[in-house]
Amino acid sequence: MAATPPVGVLHTVSVPPATTAHLTARIDHLRAAPAQIGTVELVIRRPAHGTREILDEGVLDEVDGMVGDNWLSRATARAIETGRHLDAQVNVMSARMVALLADTPQERAGAGDQLYLDLDISVANLPTGSRISLGEDAVIEVTAKPHAGCKKFTARFGEDAMRFVNSEVGTELRLRGFNARVVRGGVVRPGDKAVIL
Repeated sequence: MAATPPVGVLHTVSVPPATTAHLTARIDHLRAAPAQIGTVELVIRRPAHGTREILDEGVLDEVDGMVGDNWLSRATARAIETGRHLDAQVNVMSARMVALLADTPQERAGAGDQLYLDLDISVANLPTGSRISLGEDAVIEVTAKPHAGCKKFTARFGEDAMRFVNSEVGTELRLRGFNARVVRGGVVRPGDKAVIL
């Protein structure tokens, strides 16, 4: 599995933080994401706290999530005991949204998600329980576990970006993304189709 060398988590990006006005002016672009068949734009692995690897291909597994990622170490003992940790095996974000916040794949990886899709991931188009096939074999399922902008997201992309993704419209469009579990494992590559089943 090819990967770029690990990149440190970036606290700033090369472009000035996006303003609310800038983001709001691009809402139609965000809403125009493909409704049924989209594309995997970025595949990221987080092998350790504070590092990101941009992958040419990643492996999704029903037990391990993104193979080589440290997602399980982030789960609480109670979540593991009840099985709730499986609701956040994989974090997915809108590729269109992150592209408004950062120019390069390395900077976009700072958002902290593993998969970035050019697909309409809104609540209306992709309710909890919906499934998406990725590439030839992998399938993920949207879970109910919330995925919202946090302090780290604010530090990397600015207050306006955090408020925008957590706003009513941002939440409706899931601009910060969603949590998912792996239903069927497989290889996922940038350029693969992302198809709502």
